[in-house]
Amino acid sequence: MDTLDQARDNLLPAIGASATTISRAAIEQLPQADNTPIDKVILQLPGVSYDSAVSNPNFHVRNEYGNVQTRINGIVLPEGVSSLGAVLDTNFIGSMSLLTGALPAEYGLRTAGVLDITSRSFAAPSGEISLYGGSRQTITPSFDYGGSAGNSEYFVTARGNWNDLGLENPTPALNAIHDDTQQGKFFGYASTLLDESTRFSWISAASYSTFQIPNNPGQTPLGDFGSPNADSSTLNENEYDTYIANIAAWQRHGTDGDAQIAAYSRYAEVHFVPDITGDLEFNDVASDVTRESELNGIQGDASYLVNDRHTLRFGFAVSGEQTNINNIYTVLPGSPGAVTGPPFDITDSNSKLGWNIGTYIQDEWKINNQLMLNAGLRFDQLYQYVDANQLSPRLALVYKPLQGTTFHAGYSRYFTPPYQAQAYTANIAAFNNTTNQPDVPLADPVKPERSSYYDVGVDQTVLPGLTMGADAYYKNTRDQIDDGQFGAAVVLTQFNYAEGYSEGGEFKLKYVNGNFNAYANFSYNITEAKDVESNQYLIDAADYQYLLTNWHYTDDMQRVTGSAGASYRWNDTLFTADLIYGSGLRSGDLESTPPVAPNSEHAAPYAVVNTGISHDFTWSPNAKPLTVRFDIVNLFDQIYELRTGSGIGEFAPQYGARRGFFAGISQKL
Repeated sequence: MDTLDQARDNLLPAIGASATTISRAAIEQLPQADNTPIDKVILQLPGVSYDSAVSNPNFHVRNEYGNVQTRINGIVLPEGVSSLGAVLDTNFIGSMSLLTGALPAEYGLRTAGVLDITSRSFAAPSGEISLYGGSRQTITPSFDYGGSAGNSEYFVTARGNWNDLGLENPTPALNAIHDDTQQGKFFGYASTLLDESTRFSWISAASYSTFQIPNNPGQTPLGDFGSPNADSSTLNENEYDTYIANIAAWQRHGTDGDAQIAAYSRYAEVHFVPDITGDLEFNDVASDVTRESELNGIQGDASYLVNDRHTLRFGFAVSGEQTNINNIYTVLPGSPGAVTGPPFDITDSNSKLGWNIGTYIQDEWKINNQLMLNAGLRFDQLYQYVDANQLSPRLALVYKPLQGTTFHAGYSRYFTPPYQAQAYTANIAAFNNTTNQPDVPLADPVKPERSSYYDVGVDQTVLPGLTMGADAYYKNTRDQIDDGQFGAAVVLTQFNYAEGYSEGGEFKLKYVNGNFNAYANFSYNITEAKDVESNQYLIDAADYQYLLTNWHYTDDMQRVTGSAGASYRWNDTLFTADLIYGSGLRSGDLESTPPVAPNSEHAAPYAVVNTGISHDFTWSPNAKPLTVRFDIVNLFDQIYELRTGSGIGEFAPQYGARRGFFAGISQKL
């Protein structure tokens, strides 16, 4: 199995990319350990910043709107449709690398970052059963177990999560109103050797979650419907998210090359259920939104050792996605402030079969023992709401002049299709003469994003145990994709800016000395765009006119972000702490009070510290340890606002979680 694992890594190397890896041991050294949601683990990687769960995912890599792909054992895991929260659990991760920058040609579609995950493996049967919980009625039981039998390996993990803070609180209060969530996640992996050089693997992942949408008390009804004294704290909006994926993979290792081919299938659905009376009272529209998607695809990758200097790699990926969108809008006739009759329903449905087709070829040329050139070409064809294609060159140099020193520099041309379920364009004519008639009567289709990406960096071993890295990048974009929540329904819809750019830099530091581990990351970024050119109806009229000719910061941009952490194991006791910092997401629009230029302001900076302590009890020499832990999230109870509710594509304010106390007990099996 180890030989095939190494062959798989050699099949899809991240030559020229900026890579940071977090191991299973490092995850277990975080406050909350395996109980840390996977998106919160990712926040400890360089260039990653925090956002609310509404953002899907609730983190940004180098301040991009999303555009992150996940791979498990080298195979693309298809994204969902707009779910709240992560669909994967931390328990199954053996190691996870974040790849950014100028990616080689095997990485297509989502290119802001690649989460390259290797699942856990077991030489001998073992596992863990755990119960964890605490503040805000949190209860999260989990179970994992894995092992091997003959030529086969297996691993399963499952987790439940019930709490009263499913989504970020729209107020700074300690506890949110109407914010219960129930979540269940499952992951299973099995593999078997067909012969000493061939492996067949199966991966299954499933997630089901229900969310109450938290209420913001004290809001004023619009006065067009219902009671003028309606109470916004009693609204009853809910969302239901489903995700199921299965992957089958065949891998072959040979003396002159390697190959892997995988077939995958994914079903995802999101259903937002409004409070019809309440939403009409406060928003003049109630939106019952269902987005359903079934995606099937195949991915193949191969390498061929031409000689000791050249390795040729090539591959393809084809996926077909059927999306079914069914929206029922309850609206009022007339216009806001001038309603002419009782509410009625408008149904806006859409069904689309779209295709993504990609292929690549690249050559890894070892010029000498210190210098490597990786050159490739990628071709992508999109058949979706628009048809488009692009031939994309990729080029990277890696130079190792000294032991422990690695320079990389690269250029990548990217072609990024929109998420099909989020690129849907409403039938805006159906809403004429209603309270949901848009200010801007334009609905051009969402286009794929095209960009040129330049990246240069260095990784250096300073002293034994001390490593550091620095990276700088610039991205120039045409048809830049962005997204937002436009209305009470907690789902995202995409649109394009005609042009944009992103520039920034990152610094990372890591130190390991015996039982002591520490790390720190710092990032700086500016991302700007202008001219909304698709799904224009989403934008308010005044903002739209401003954005046509003015550069502005995109809503997901934070100028400065960072993370840090440290842990120390003293005998059987682990002490740990980590931190995330953000200079504040953007805020402001021309309809805010007072009006300001769109996204010209930002929320207040924040620094959140988490800490934990755990102890392993071993009752006898032959017994496996029982671990007891205690964690504090947001140790200093900082009140910090992630979203003010006034930026482009923002509907409501969102505050980060206040201080929480959590305890857990787990038994190794």
